[in-house]
Amino acid sequence: MKKTILTLMTICFIGSSGPANAVTVGEDAPDFKTNDVNGAEFSLSAQKGKIVVLEWTNPQCPFVKKQYDSNSMQALQKKYTEAGVVWVSVNSSAEGREGYLASDSEAKKLITDKQASSSFYIRDSIGDIGKSFRATTTPHMFIIDKSGKVVYAGAIDSIPSANKDDVAKAENYVAVALDELLAGKEVTKQNTTAYGCSVKY
Repeated sequence: MKKTILTLMTICFIGSSGPANAVTVGEDAPDFKTNDVNGAEFSLSAQKGKIVVLEWTNPQCPFVKKQYDSNSMQALQKKYTEAGVVWVSVNSSAEGREGYLASDSEAKKLITDKQASSSFYIRDSIGDIGKSFRATTTPHMFIIDKSGKVVYAGAIDSIPSANKDDVAKAENYVAVALDELLAGKEVTKQNTTAYGCSVKY
């Protein structure tokens, strides 16, 4: 049993061995335009004037499950979208890879089952969006300020485990950064090392 858990953890941590924060904080976020799973058009450049969160996700990744099974990610989505933040969940799993969603209807069922509250859910199965940000893990989090600049890139929180009991003990970097931005302050912790499963390009 211990060997199985160790193997799982080793596989899942592969993603964090790449560049921790490939998109440079303080620079303009790479623009992209696409449709979400509800058919709504989304353009990152059109969000100027709003704070945007990009959350790389994979429903089969234990590190993502940690956040959703504890209801932490849904609570963050709900809290901050109600405060005017645009929250975008991006699934960059390729066809045949872990976490791939074959259709918009499959993605919408997942959203309903998990009671997720992101503003947009995007299937990026070709991986263009993920590769433009060089997202390496699920979850991998990016925050973009009202001017379109990246102000945070990295992990969701401070405890790199797949144990949902650790969520309550951890410092949530995204929540701290968003609270600072919404209060008109600069983000104090701008870069952390993302952890989780490798993005399945």
